[in-house]
Amino acid sequence: MGKRSISDVFLFFQVLLFAAAVPFLLRLKLSRLQTLLEPRISSPAHQERIEQIIEYVEMAIHAGRPLVRPGCLTRGVTRYYFFRRNGQDVSLCFGMGQVEEKFVGHCWLVKDGVPFLEPRDPRPLYAEMYRISATSHRSAMPSGKSELEQSRS
Repeated sequence: MGKRSISDVFLFFQVLLFAAAVPFLLRLKLSRLQTLLEPRISSPAHQERIEQIIEYVEMAIHAGRPLVRPGCLTRGVTRYYFFRRNGQDVSLCFGMGQVEEKFVGHCWLVKDGVPFLEPRDPRPLYAEMYRISATSHRSAMPSGKSELEQSRS
């Protein structure tokens, strides 16, 4: 890790604080969360900045314990928030699936129609229940509400 500028240090602390806030943000209705996650104005995408965000999210998860919870929710929501503000056209997906005879959830990013930054494709294991994206959100529930939102109502 080379010498960092003040703006790099500032970005890292923004990532760290946002990642720490993810558990509180996830208590909101998903439609409200989507509104908070979407930027009012986004910057043009710069690959160098995107790579920094990837690195800083991982650093925040590892160095921020116990303040920052590890896992896909923290990683996915934090990446989505900062990627969208840096011009990346990504979606944030929430899914449920049966893994080793237990129902579990997972969230992941999608870029250009495929999972982005995932070690393996989560789609065969998890049914997508809700998606947050720049254009609109999509729910697998016929009422327009996800199971997560319905359980919170």
